[in-house]
Amino acid sequence: MTGPLSGIKIVELAGIGPSPYAAMLLADLGADILRLERANPRADAEPYWDELTRSRPSVAVNFKHPEGRDLVLDLAASADALIEGFRPGVTERLGLGPSDVALRNEKLVYGRMTGWGQSGPLALSAGHDINYIAISGALWPIGRAGERPVPPLNLVGDFGGGGMLLAFGLLAGIISARTTGRGQVVDAAMVDGSASLMAMTHSFLNVGLWKEERGVNLLDTGAHFYEVYETSDARFMAVGAIERQFYAALLEGLGLSTVELPSQMDRDSWPEMKVRFAEIFRTKSREEWSSIFDNTDACVSPVLSPSEAAQHPHNVDRGTFATGDSLAPAPAPRFSNTPGSISRPASTPGSATRDGLSSWGVSDERINELLASGALGEVPS
Repeated sequence: MTGPLSGIKIVELAGIGPSPYAAMLLADLGADILRLERANPRADAEPYWDELTRSRPSVAVNFKHPEGRDLVLDLAASADALIEGFRPGVTERLGLGPSDVALRNEKLVYGRMTGWGQSGPLALSAGHDINYIAISGALWPIGRAGERPVPPLNLVGDFGGGGMLLAFGLLAGIISARTTGRGQVVDAAMVDGSASLMAMTHSFLNVGLWKEERGVNLLDTGAHFYEVYETSDARFMAVGAIERQFYAALLEGLGLSTVELPSQMDRDSWPEMKVRFAEIFRTKSREEWSSIFDNTDACVSPVLSPSEAAQHPHNVDRGTFATGDSLAPAPAPRFSNTPGSISRPASTPGSATRDGLSSWGVSDERINELLASGALGEVPS
């Protein structure tokens, strides 16, 4: 393994969405992670669609089998951390909860990924990203004036306020454990994480710089200089010219530098200026506008689809996307001395059962016994 997290060992009890994303981030940066999941232990290693499962082997384990449970506890005994993304109480019922693991490894950091958190009136309720960011206050401001809120895919709850929060918490816990000799539980909740992402917005609210009204503020498409405009070919340009000098460059590119206009921060003029900007942007194609604003400080960019983004010269030069048969983001962030890498492509669940367990010191004899007992899952007939 290479990367800044080389030497860190993590057991992942497979989930969906945010918990595998946290594991992907850590594995791309060199953490040695075993992904344990219900699967066929003799599955062939075929390419798999889910990029979130890359950079670590998939091991088939039946958590409900006594020997399967014991295997997880044995693996956790030599690990720095464990990741689980079930509802509160599930791992306790399996005999794999924090107290069970702590008996085998008091330094282990137990990472729990949920939407609502481990406590509170909603802790045991079902939900998805849209529900968590709805009650955290993160969904309400996203949308245009006079319209309903727009879900920002599942980026704010699942990934930004979920998986990244869990990865951050796990690393903080591991650092603490190496200092104190004691592990702890990391309760990573998407409600908490998405609320944390709103810190700057709360700052604006607290001093009267933000109205609790969609589409009328500086960063929510209220301002004409922070907006998305349609071009003549039905594509779009993103404008983010907040600072005075960037706004001046924007006006020059639009041919308005010599025209008498309202002050940039005259909020009463913003709706009228948005209409004016929209009319101008519709006179040229996205490619034409890109050419005009290239190599300027106007903060104007073409809005690219995911597949287009992988071909943009800047992203190609930096290697922002991994090269290969499928479209996927490269490991991030960058490290000057210990770069991360995609050490293993996403492959069929369970296909690395023997290799993965062997790499963590489980003997061939025990693997064979576990296979025979059904502790690693049943092979489809």
